[in-house]
Amino acid sequence: MLLKYWSRSLIPTLMLLALPALSMAQMSLNVSVNVAPPELPVYDQPPIPGDGYIWTPGYWAWGDDIQDYYWVPGTWVLAPQPEYLWTPGYWGWSGGVFLWNAGYWGPHVGFYGGVNYGFGYGGSGFEGGYWQGGRLYYNRSVTNVGTTNITNVYNKTVINNVTVNQVSYNGGSGGIRAQATSAELAAAREPHIAAIPAQRQQEQVAHGNPVLRASANKGHPPIAATARPGAFSGAGVVGSRGGTASVVHPEAHPAPEAHPAAARPGAPAEQRPPAEPRTAAEPRQAQPPPHPTGAPQPAPQPKPAAPKPKAEPHPEHPPSKEEDREHHPS
Repeated sequence: MLLKYWSRSLIPTLMLLALPALSMAQMSLNVSVNVAPPELPVYDQPPIPGDGYIWTPGYWAWGDDIQDYYWVPGTWVLAPQPEYLWTPGYWGWSGGVFLWNAGYWGPHVGFYGGVNYGFGYGGSGFEGGYWQGGRLYYNRSVTNVGTTNITNVYNKTVINNVTVNQVSYNGGSGGIRAQATSAELAAAREPHIAAIPAQRQQEQVAHGNPVLRASANKGHPPIAATARPGAFSGAGVVGSRGGTASVVHPEAHPAPEAHPAAARPGAPAEQRPPAEPRTAAEPRQAQPPPHPTGAPQPAPQPKPAAPKPKAEPHPEHPPSKEEDREHHPS
């Protein structure tokens, strides 16, 4: 009877004690990878689409089905409720693998690995804005307000006290050496809201886009940020610096992998080497020269005068028009 009494009284107590741990477990996805994620790309923030939107920075996600990292572009989303801010997710080294710690919404910004995502997320806290009286006030020094009619703005210079780099993970070899502060630990124990449907849509669309895979873009995604979730083409799409934002329809134009000489997939055509290199000994002749030079043929191969110009001029004297086309392609 005594054992049964203790069992009945202890089980509810243990369940209550386990609730905070269960709540924190829901904030982290069961994703572990033994390869470090690429560096964060450098890109510009698209203008805010309207009042009440909060910037959620881009990140590298992992796809088990494709066995590769893929870039989830940063985007503007409406806060799920007033007074809530976004804590970005981050990769952390633990037990010989990289673990993904999912982001969440809450009254305060928690720990996100010290990763400098930019635009107010400098590695700790958020300098892009704050809530007051149910309205979000934006810091113009790190927020691209653009031409949007928003009056609740201010200017505050943000000074980074950490080394600015593009490292995308915490811990391990080459990772960021940052630990959660007491305030960040307290924020982790507050009520949270997981990623909202708009954010999940952004990740799902990115997962299905081949040009956003790290193996295809070599760390320079052509779509680095979008003005709205799921809108991967048209106005508001921003490419990474060192990449190109012109590839907005990857289904019709997949990342070229058959050009190893190119600097990167999706490079502009004028930067690619010519498909058929020419030499002085083998000039390309598409048609007879329009104006024969009339130069005499060499003595070792005398030929009688012909009524028509020779179709293949001597290699040492290519037609001036053809030479002009060689050095100044249209």
